[in-house]
Amino acid sequence: MIKSLLSRFPRYTLDFLFPLSCVVCGKEGKFICEGCEPALTRLSQPYCRVCANPGTRGICRWCFNDPLNLDGIRAPYLFEGPVREAVYSLKYRGVRAAAPEMGRLLARYLDTHPFESRAAFESHLPPHTAATPVDLIVPAPLHARRLRDRGYNQAELLTRSLSKEAGIPLDTSSLVRVKHSGPQVGESRERRRSNVDGSFRCDTDMTGKSVIVVDDVATTGSTLSACASALKNSGASDVWGLALAREA
Repeated sequence: MIKSLLSRFPRYTLDFLFPLSCVVCGKEGKFICEGCEPALTRLSQPYCRVCANPGTRGICRWCFNDPLNLDGIRAPYLFEGPVREAVYSLKYRGVRAAAPEMGRLLARYLDTHPFESRAAFESHLPPHTAATPVDLIVPAPLHARRLRDRGYNQAELLTRSLSKEAGIPLDTSSLVRVKHSGPQVGESRERRRSNVDGSFRCDTDMTGKSVIVVDDVATTGSTLSACASALKNSGASDVWGLALAREA
């Protein structure tokens, strides 16, 4: 009942009643203040060049034995500490006002860490040696049932902010989730992969397009890989995954 009542308030009213405070230092004004952003735990090398699995040099055994259907996953942070708190607040506590700041962090990361071209990857050149242009970005979609329960798609909120900040066209309608699966928490990599296999459909001709799929967290890359499958089945030439955080 309280959640329903609050949803009727304008955003500025909610921000007045419940002002944002930094998840690191508690200072009011921003969800992650500029002084604390450098203290967030970054995903740094080494990590798998495909799924960004921390601590792996080159390609991890998972991606070697059972390749994902996308060209690579990147994330600026590890899913721990304040970053975990930020994601939980956006995803489960209805703090939608945090999305623009988190989207700006993604845009800043993408500006300094452009996705490498396929030629650079296949030639085993250092990551980001030759950046490839991106035609559009799409959020990882929720199933209609989950969307009704939550009221919004946190990945779409992040992607809208990223699109605005990075100047990359946004597509929120072409990729849809057609199969509902339960929570993936605690599931094995193999189980996660099978749970989301065939879960997505792309209704638009993506022939020759380079696409980034955005989600809040990447755990094994299974969801992003399933999204990539649908996009590539519609003709996309390259599909990368981008998340705010990578789970170790």
